[in-house]
Amino acid sequence: MSDAIAGWRPEWRLGVDIGGTFTDIALEHGDGRFHSAKLLTTGAEPERAVLDGVAAACAQAGIALADIGRIIHGTTLATNAMIERRGAETLFVTTEGFRDVLEMGSESRFDQYDLNIVKPVPLVRRARRLTVRERLDVAGEPLVPLDEASVAPVLKAIAAEGIESVAVGLLHSYANPAHERRLREIVLAAYPGLPVSLSCEVSPEMREYQRFSTTVANAYVQPAVAAYLRRLEGALGESGFAGALMVMLSNGGLATLDTAIRFPVRLVESGPAGGAIYAAAVARQTGAARAVSFDMGGTTAKICLIDEGRPQSARDFEVDRAYRFKRGSGLPLRVPVVEMVEIGAGGGSLCSVDGLDRIAVGPRSAGSDPGPACYARGGTGATVTDADVLLGRIDPAGFAGGTMPLDAAAAERALAADVGAPLDLDAETAALGVAETVDENMANAAREHAVEHGKDFEGRTLIAFGGSAPLHAARLADKLGIDRIVVPRGAGVGSAIGFLRAPVAFEVARSLYQQLESLDAAAVAGVLAEMRNEAAAFVKTAAGRPPERISYAAFMRYRGQSHEIMVPLPDAPPDPQDAENWADAVAAAYQAAYRRQYGPTIDGVPLEVVAWTVRAECKVEEAACQKAEATGSGSSAAGVRPIVDTASAEPVTAAVFDRDRLRSGETVAGPAVVVEAQTSTVVPPGYTLSCDPFGSLILERTAEDGP
Repeated sequence: MSDAIAGWRPEWRLGVDIGGTFTDIALEHGDGRFHSAKLLTTGAEPERAVLDGVAAACAQAGIALADIGRIIHGTTLATNAMIERRGAETLFVTTEGFRDVLEMGSESRFDQYDLNIVKPVPLVRRARRLTVRERLDVAGEPLVPLDEASVAPVLKAIAAEGIESVAVGLLHSYANPAHERRLREIVLAAYPGLPVSLSCEVSPEMREYQRFSTTVANAYVQPAVAAYLRRLEGALGESGFAGALMVMLSNGGLATLDTAIRFPVRLVESGPAGGAIYAAAVARQTGAARAVSFDMGGTTAKICLIDEGRPQSARDFEVDRAYRFKRGSGLPLRVPVVEMVEIGAGGGSLCSVDGLDRIAVGPRSAGSDPGPACYARGGTGATVTDADVLLGRIDPAGFAGGTMPLDAAAAERALAADVGAPLDLDAETAALGVAETVDENMANAAREHAVEHGKDFEGRTLIAFGGSAPLHAARLADKLGIDRIVVPRGAGVGSAIGFLRAPVAFEVARSLYQQLESLDAAAVAGVLAEMRNEAAAFVKTAAGRPPERISYAAFMRYRGQSHEIMVPLPDAPPDPQDAENWADAVAAAYQAAYRRQYGPTIDGVPLEVVAWTVRAECKVEEAACQKAEATGSGSSAAGVRPIVDTASAEPVTAAVFDRDRLRSGETVAGPAVVVEAQTSTVVPPGYTLSCDPFGSLILERTAEDGP
């Protein structure tokens, strides 16, 4: 099976997204033909749902697996392993005196006034954090050479503890990797084939806590991810697949299996990143210069701001937060990611009543096994999906295209027991309370996310996808003051479609401290050239051709500040002969970025660059967009059904439309429900729905007053 897509334009390509509840499949032909499948995730053997879904999509298309030229895969395996603490037996090796960095973290407290604050628990317990004698200064110059005799206890512990993976994080190794690389040589000489993650390769940036945490996470999930990807590769090959198997990275780019196995920590947000890429493509297609993607699946909801057709990006991420909205309460990972907020608010999120008699939704999920009560697979806890069934948003007989009938009576019993009885409410009122709570939770997370980045929702278009998002999109838009919603074609498997839109891309980061007023142009040009070559090599291996685009960015701050913002740099590194003009251009870019995020700039304070990034990418050929002919005739409703309008809490009669029968130019006035195989779109009173030439549903507010 080939890892690269060199010189080859596949007619059929397939995206696979494994979520906590569902595994989504999107199969697309270059001429625009499209097929999809949605199956419950098989947690113990995730590849089983993948293979079943691929077979189902191929059957719909009437093709064999051998006809597919490229499969692009995203998975939550790495994230789930960290959250559930199911990773490898890992040993962490660091510089003498720094054994407890992972425990102490940074000096920051994410809640200044909570005396019982719960800090994130390291992935490696103290007994498996060992030290060696060595020391580099901040410039990478050796203060104490690596004492190879001090490595002996490390080698002994590997055998004694049954270690499956080793993480190495030495002080200031980002400036000089020699000691880390030598330590790896010693370990591999004694234990050939043992996975060893080096911080100088995984996250070569300053700030030892974030660097160590990222490297440990990489080592912790590496054996499981490698085993899974190789199993999947073998199973696909045995089934006849001979094309390129690619993996989606958290930065919204594609990479080879070898890259994913080497840096599995870069997969932590691969599924949500695919969703953001999809939303960005839809934003460009529908002319939405300012948009917000809303991806709500079975386990979580993800919200990402999109400006000028590009999702926000960042280099920091947290997993397993102890406090849902508290930045700093999770395990920090310093990897390139699509910037978004993610909360435990999905269709499978469990509902309860807390000690203050408030309805609580999530973050725990019923998952795919046993799933919500209405799935009739042994689950008894009330979930958001159960509430949607009682509110009429989901037709129990038509769920998943009629292949998975739901038990409405079980949903009613669960809501009555878990929410209704503690609050003395009937089941339907309890369902309404659950819906309002989960929608407000998502709105609060979105508002906080926007404020943190100096942005708002005025004039934005909400792009809703994922199995649950179209059910909740209108109410979320009400709460955020958004008047226009787009539910794109294939919304139920949006992230999987996003994989098919993603470029082959790789991003490299390095720490090289510089004061802009005394810039060492030669040093900066040298490190940027090294980073460009490294990123380009990864892309060329995956795409089979040199990258089409190289972009540069710096993480900068005013002197005295503790955190940085990302600033795009000129397209070429600085010329030592023209360093002053280059520095002036960078300073102007920083001031503009600072003004957008925080407002007034600070005069007379020198600027510092803490880190540099280089991104190389090659675009992949997109499928043709098939346009539907405008008819304007209006399809007749397939029927009616009662739903509850959550804005007014009143029951209404909604017309039911089949999405496949809607054509460009048609309009539908709410209340209505548009059904399709993987989801349904709720059009409440006060909204009008139309179908655009690309098959997207456009909901627009028509009511004079707000909610």
